[in-house]
Amino acid sequence: MIGVQIPASPFIFVKKGKRGKQNLAKIHVYEGIATLVGMVIGAGVLGIPYIVAQAGFLTGLLSLVLIGLAILIVNLLVGEVALRTEGNHQLPGYAGHYLGKWGKRLMTLSMIIGVYGALIAYTLGEGQSLSQIFGFDPWLWSTLFFVCGAIWLFFGIKTLAASELLMTFVKLCIFVSIVAALFIVGNFKLGNLAEFSASKLLIPYGVILFAYLGTAAIPEVREVIRGHWHEMKKAVILGSLIPIGVYAIFTFAVIGVMGLGTTEIATVGIGQLLGKLGLVFTNVFAILAMATSFIALGIALKEVYTYDYRLPKNLAWIFVCAVPIVLILLGVHSFIKVIGITGAISGGLDGILVVLMWWKAKKTGQRKPEYEINLPEIIGYLLIAMFVIGAGYVVYSII
Repeated sequence: MIGVQIPASPFIFVKKGKRGKQNLAKIHVYEGIATLVGMVIGAGVLGIPYIVAQAGFLTGLLSLVLIGLAILIVNLLVGEVALRTEGNHQLPGYAGHYLGKWGKRLMTLSMIIGVYGALIAYTLGEGQSLSQIFGFDPWLWSTLFFVCGAIWLFFGIKTLAASELLMTFVKLCIFVSIVAALFIVGNFKLGNLAEFSASKLLIPYGVILFAYLGTAAIPEVREVIRGHWHEMKKAVILGSLIPIGVYAIFTFAVIGVMGLGTTEIATVGIGQLLGKLGLVFTNVFAILAMATSFIALGIALKEVYTYDYRLPKNLAWIFVCAVPIVLILLGVHSFIKVIGITGAISGGLDGILVVLMWWKAKKTGQRKPEYEINLPEIIGYLLIAMFVIGAGYVVYSII
């Protein structure tokens, strides 16, 4: 790990003794939850209302909950694998250890697709959101954001925990304000929430799965709560459930007010609806949501290059930062298409490989984990089938 050494939390002073140790454990759990939530809740939340509106609210809500619960299971499996394994690794390292070279290569490919797709989406989205507030060309703001993000990435994990705790708190406070404002404006219509169509169940799959992508944060959670690993299960469960609730409430409020008029980036339409002050608050939420995810995912990819492929830290940082800018300059500009295809392919491949390496880790793990998941084998196969079918549908629909 690199970066500036800081206290575990800027808000809480820990007393010595047994009570102090309990308080310290709680702090680490909060920081672990914030790390996972901060990675998960990003640009994806801004695209969910639009894609759910296209499928019908009830259809999309069912997809949202089912995919969220599936990802909760996947995250718990990764946590157990991490606790069964000695040393620091990212997902490709665990896949290589338990599945061999082919597993490491596939997980690396999956993570690279997922992270680079996310970094591109966040860069594009930040430009749109900053332009809504300050004016000027979105490309100017995208460039400025990316430069600032690259500098932050250079300093690494030790700047992450406390900053995620603060930014996640601020982000969720603004989120609550936005949802409340949507109900107060008086345009809420239950008729916007009545549609269900089983034939459209897979339409939101890629975008929703992208919104839940955060499995790469689990090894970071393991580092953040080091020395208190008995609390890791709690951190993973809460860090996985919070995004489900956030996404469901946000989507309910946005579609209830805007219906089929929901914009691709939800905060753009919401801001126009709520007036100037609403425009600022909604886009500040979008900026914070994307910024926290940008940093967490960028650090995770940098760790892949340093931990699992032994690249020098500076070279790993260059690889992380160079690719998104190059792809944007080559013409990758569609927000919804980027997050849809990224979620379906990267998230699906991640999920399949996690199930496979968890099966292997149960037999050949290096240490006894602080928690174990008793999952029937049939559930593992159902998860694999869901990821295969979902990815196939998204690729087919694009072709």
